[in-house]
Amino acid sequence: MKICNNLFKNMVSMESLLNAWDEFKKGKRNKLDVQEFEFRLEDNLFLLHQDLITKRYKHGQYQGFYIRDPKIRQIHKSKVRDRIVHHIIFKYLNPIFEPTFIADSYSCRKNKGTHRGIKRLEVFARKVYQTYGSCFVLKCDIKKFFPTLNHKILLEIIARRIKDKDVLWLLQSVIESFFSEFSDEKDLKGAPIGNLTSQLFANIYMNELDQFIKHNLRIRYYIRYTDDFVIIHQNKDYLLKIKDELTNFIESRLKLSLHPEKVSIRKYRQGIDFLGYITLPKARVLRTKVRHRIFKKLRQKVRQFKTGKIKEETLLRSIDSYFGVLSHANSYKLEQELRQRLWQWLKEP
Repeated sequence: MKICNNLFKNMVSMESLLNAWDEFKKGKRNKLDVQEFEFRLEDNLFLLHQDLITKRYKHGQYQGFYIRDPKIRQIHKSKVRDRIVHHIIFKYLNPIFEPTFIADSYSCRKNKGTHRGIKRLEVFARKVYQTYGSCFVLKCDIKKFFPTLNHKILLEIIARRIKDKDVLWLLQSVIESFFSEFSDEKDLKGAPIGNLTSQLFANIYMNELDQFIKHNLRIRYYIRYTDDFVIIHQNKDYLLKIKDELTNFIESRLKLSLHPEKVSIRKYRQGIDFLGYITLPKARVLRTKVRHRIFKKLRQKVRQFKTGKIKEETLLRSIDSYFGVLSHANSYKLEQELRQRLWQWLKEP
């Protein structure tokens, strides 16, 4: 196991801060808070540097707001100086932990993502079905994953590899800057959706489950995306058995729980609902809710364009984006219907 010492000095150097700023500001130069920070960039970065090396740094408060994606989610936005620190943490920690992650973890990793995860599910399911003549998929979801992520456990996992006490101080400052309503006097819990670090911390945390499944349970066909995961096997009774073992591990080791309404075992030929698509033996189709959302969102974009709220370029980007989603499914008829609807909406007075 690779153990990392003496990271802090490099992490908080002025060169590191400048590099983090350059990475952070991409696509954000028109934001007011970014412009205000950049107006006194040298002073702000120097002050942040001093606060870090003297360990006076304290993470600021979050600005909360809600988005619909498609369900309502609360996003917590950090101040610019704190997001620069997040970029530094990600830059130095990700290369340390990335090699420890399994190949079939697909969330927020380079050359991974939802579409690769879906393709992998198809490969696994077809292989099992063709080999054994039967295929079942256990699909699980962690209940309120980000709000219940345990700070103490996360820091313990990180501390196995990071031995630099100053880095651990900084990580603790960031991790404990946010806690949810699920916290108590004994355990702080919660990671803010919106932090760059939260996705990395999620992968570090859930890697414990990945390793348990691969090395303890010796399960071959397993895929995870953040807190959603599937296990493919030819025997339904086997999946029922390991479901109990998974539940025990998740509750005792990670202090999390499976969502009782989002745990299911289905036959492959019934269709596997995972990452926005329904995977079938001979097809991949879009989830019905996703289809409805695409039509609704594009109609809204057309209305905004016709009333002058958005430019034609913005509308075209949205159209390309949604047709890109459809291109990953067997959706020729759906694409034709959407093109027809778009033409009708554009002609409407």
